[in-house]
Amino acid sequence: MGQHRGLTALSDTAARRQTQDRVTVMELAELLSPEGVIASLRATSKKQVLQELAQRASKIVRLPERQIFEALLERERLGTTGVGQGVAIPHAKFAGLDRLYGLFARLEQPIDFEAIDDRPVDILFALLAPEDAGADHLKALARVSRLLRNQTVCTKLRGTDDATAIYALLTEPAASAVN
Repeated sequence: MGQHRGLTALSDTAARRQTQDRVTVMELAELLSPEGVIASLRATSKKQVLQELAQRASKIVRLPERQIFEALLERERLGTTGVGQGVAIPHAKFAGLDRLYGLFARLEQPIDFEAIDDRPVDILFALLAPEDAGADHLKALARVSRLLRNQTVCTKLRGTDDATAIYALLTEPAASAVN
């Protein structure tokens, strides 16, 4: 009988772990709103891109534009968020945010972002997190990174300058299945 209880406890633990794994999958629709998509951003430098992202973000998250810009710029000083293959994922944490927020921008022309592969960047997904986000911040970064490593997804994103279509590409259930 003690052995039976042990097996039950193990299967309960395994079931809880599976449920937790399903719950912790970060959906981009939880991070990104249609207003957070910039389909065709004109910029000529990393600094200008970060300024444009901060301007759009300030309207969405209701934090001062300057605060967002300075935090993103400071994070870039620590090391580039250009992850390669034309993609950058600028991110920072902020006091006063109640949840994670994402912004997507597709640049009209690729720019030097000091990416790890030295390729210019034309796709950006900025992530703004609460100061105490911890693991949720890392999970969101991983989720965005996995999606934007998918060349098929990036080709589709590069192929349209329609914000509604980009939002749909980023938030459709098929995008959630990308490993």
